[in-house]
Amino acid sequence: MSAYTLLVLLVAAERLLELVAARRGARWSFARGGTEFGAGHYPVMVLLHTGLLAGCLAEVHAAGRPFVPALGWPMLGLALAAQALRWWCVGTLGPRWNTRVIVVPGLPLVDRGPYRVLRHPNYLAVVVEGAALPLVHGAWLTALCFSLANAALLAVRLRCENAALATAAPA
Repeated sequence: MSAYTLLVLLVAAERLLELVAARRGARWSFARGGTEFGAGHYPVMVLLHTGLLAGCLAEVHAAGRPFVPALGWPMLGLALAAQALRWWCVGTLGPRWNTRVIVVPGLPLVDRGPYRVLRHPNYLAVVVEGAALPLVHGAWLTALCFSLANAALLAVRLRCENAALATAAPA
């Protein structure tokens, strides 16, 4: 098994841990009267993110993409930084974090951690990871396709989430 395959499998394992945290967060939110917004686009998001990981492996192995150190090492650094940002978001939101858009009535918006600086820091992590992870091993086609599809999905997701957050209590 190549180091890159191991990296992608580790990211896949991280995503599974993320889903465990997300389910716990959704249960917590629903138990407090949370309302879900935008459930219709959620399966598309799951498919797109699964496709990213599959595309990374498929393109590298099928097209024989080489590891180019001048590109690969900086992209690995960015991919790891994206993971750190994602888990900073998870830690900051605590039980409120999940992969769905669920708003609990009466709870103020979170304004600490990375949310002091950005309204949607987790999406920055997604954008960076979506470009960087494939480029660690030269999978430029996967990086391009994911980034374009993700931009379209994020446009929908951000409209949905901003509308949902507008229903929340002020910070």
